Amino acid sequence: MPALIVDAQSAHAAGVQRLLASFRALPSTSAVRLAKPTSNLFRTRAKTTATGLDTSGLTGVIAIDVEAQTADVAGMCTYEHLVAATLRHGLTPLVVPQLKTITLGGAVTGLGIESTSFRNGLPHESVLEMDILTGAGEVLTASPHEHTDLFRAFPNSYGTLGYAVRLRIELEPVQPFVALRHLRFRALGQLLATMNDIIETGTFDGVRVDYLDGVVFSADESYLCLGTQTSTPGVVSDYTGQQIYYRSIQHDQGVTADRLTFRDYLWRWDTDWFWCSEAFGAQVPGIRRIWPRRYRRSSVYAKLMKLERRFQIGDRIEKLNGRPPRERVVQDVELPIERCAEFLDWFLATVPIEPIWLCPLRLRDGGRNRISGTSGEAWPLYPLQPGRSYVNVGFWSTVPVGSVDGQTNRLIERRVGELHGHKSLYSDSFYSRAQFDELYGGAAYRAVKERYDPDSRLLDLYAKAVLRA
Repeated sequence: MPALIVDAQSAHAAGVQRLLASFRALPSTSAVRLAKPTSNLFRTRAKTTATGLDTSGLTGVIAIDVEAQTADVAGMCTYEHLVAATLRHGLTPLVVPQLKTITLGGAVTGLGIESTSFRNGLPHESVLEMDILTGAGEVLTASPHEHTDLFRAFPNSYGTLGYAVRLRIELEPVQPFVALRHLRFRALGQLLATMNDIIETGTFDGVRVDYLDGVVFSADESYLCLGTQTSTPGVVSDYTGQQIYYRSIQHDQGVTADRLTFRDYLWRWDTDWFWCSEAFGAQVPGIRRIWPRRYRRSSVYAKLMKLERRFQIGDRIEKLNGRPPRERVVQDVELPIERCAEFLDWFLATVPIEPIWLCPLRLRDGGRNRISGTSGEAWPLYPLQPGRSYVNVGFWSTVPVGSVDGQTNRLIERRVGELHGHKSLYSDSFYSRAQFDELYGGAAYRAVKERYDPDSRLLDLYAKAVLRA
């Protein structure tokens, strides 16, 4: 075995021992949480003085099996570091979320998505096994064949059933470049019909589609972005400089073409945090020229946003201008594709937020894990129907506050429910306990919680997602 692999495995083993030691050092009545340098959660959370568990040795890639096309990865490893390691072998995770600092463990326990999700599903569907630190202080290996209940309930549990310290995931081969086609639509129904055809056939105009997402700028201006892997060399665009990726999508023609390196394609949204860097002036040409490239990334904008929230800078500015404070509306929702146009029409008429991101998804292989054979219905905390297509709709901005706390977010929750959709739990939620249990597998969750966290050392999912604990 190569020395580098032995060193990585030894370092990981030592990291697990430090994690366990920090857990055991806590008083038996203390709540447990991780010490994390970054977070992609956008929920308002209660302040805590609790000491976080030591995760310092759980941030790397442990081993890559090129022949088997698998990787063993520490739970706190970011996708930025994971992809850098796998691309050296011409491989990539099956789903790579858009932001560099999302961790593999976070994407599995909190659900990630990207433009391969129409063919590869969600990140947890390519997990073969996980080592999980439970609330009982044990590190257990969960897979489709052992501790199966924990394995199935872990996705969408947001660390309330345990923390993944190692995950073995499948990889797939990639080409050096991605050729892009941006299709313009003047009617949302037409866009969604085309999206559905691509999901069903995997092609558009006879050309294979490997990556598929879209952007809605208004009711009569929307786009599908189709990506196809290629090894053919040629000129590529660079959106880490003055040019901005989402602006390159817009055009008056029916179809435009573009080309990126594979790495730049993966992080096309990260440089400007989709379009949210505009709030910090990073899209103003004069400011962008002096904004260091290494700071043009989502993690920097997230830190700036936290400072803004801490000192309420935005609300102070609104007050000075005689305007009300603003409600943060940062959400991703999943709608059945046949109800998506109805939701978008309602949203554009009701919520003053544009652009809107669209990302189609379908459970992998018709709802079956091709390695284990487990049913797609085995993910009880975020139940999606096998063989059914959904669209993730993402919108991230603010609106004027209403007369009720979270008024716009509550309206969106209600409309998503009426259309038989789901909402991701990384941001503020307002469900009643009964509503939450119905949507997010309450009975299945409690059974697993009682078995693996009998003393409730970890937070309850409802308390964390809705009560902001």
